[in-house]
Amino acid sequence: MKFDFAARPEADRTAALRAAEMQGFALLDAIGAELLRPGIGEKALEAEIRDLAAERFGATKHWHKRIVRSGPNTLCVYDENPPDRVIAADDVVFIDIGPVFDGWEADIGRSFVLGDDPAKHRLLGDMAEAFEDGRRHFRENPGLTGREFYRYVQGLAERRDWTFGGTIAGHIVGEFPHKHLPGDAKSFYISPENTACLDAPDALGQRQHWILEIHFVDRRRSFGGFMESLITLD
Repeated sequence: MKFDFAARPEADRTAALRAAEMQGFALLDAIGAELLRPGIGEKALEAEIRDLAAERFGATKHWHKRIVRSGPNTLCVYDENPPDRVIAADDVVFIDIGPVFDGWEADIGRSFVLGDDPAKHRLLGDMAEAFEDGRRHFRENPGLTGREFYRYVQGLAERRDWTFGGTIAGHIVGEFPHKHLPGDAKSFYISPENTACLDAPDALGQRQHWILEIHFVDRRRSFGGFMESLITLD
């Protein structure tokens, strides 16, 4: 299928992405308050998320698969598909959603700790702190390449005694489907393979809007956490 992309005014793009992200955050809030609970399987919760997104938020299209990971499954990266697992009372659970609102992509990830384990609660605090550190580094270093930023984010985990669990540390989002924009697909990711500058314009001459992914893991104890959202919006 051919997609006809055209350059949009940046103010319109920014407003659309901000609105989509706010809707995504509201959906995540509802998931955490109403759906997430011990005793439900990951796939069953994913189906409930699909239904909630459609019925309450009007999101019937998702630009990537909906992800619910708990316990040892939180060590897995996006491309993996671990066996379904029932969520336990002391788990870390992360949820990664990519709903499309009015033709624009949101991409939101958040982790939840269901029990009282202090190490798991520290994980959430460390990830939030690292996210703000990463956002600041991105904004203060024009000309930063995808490779350089990936290595920096790896270091954010190591300085806090975690392991960075992701094969990428983020990607672009935009008008759906951004993956069909012309250009080298490697340049769409914050990864060791991307030597392009992240603040370079896209193939249409537009500003690229970046998602930062924080995926910290403790492989010895078999749990991890994940969070993501835009870093190019105030």
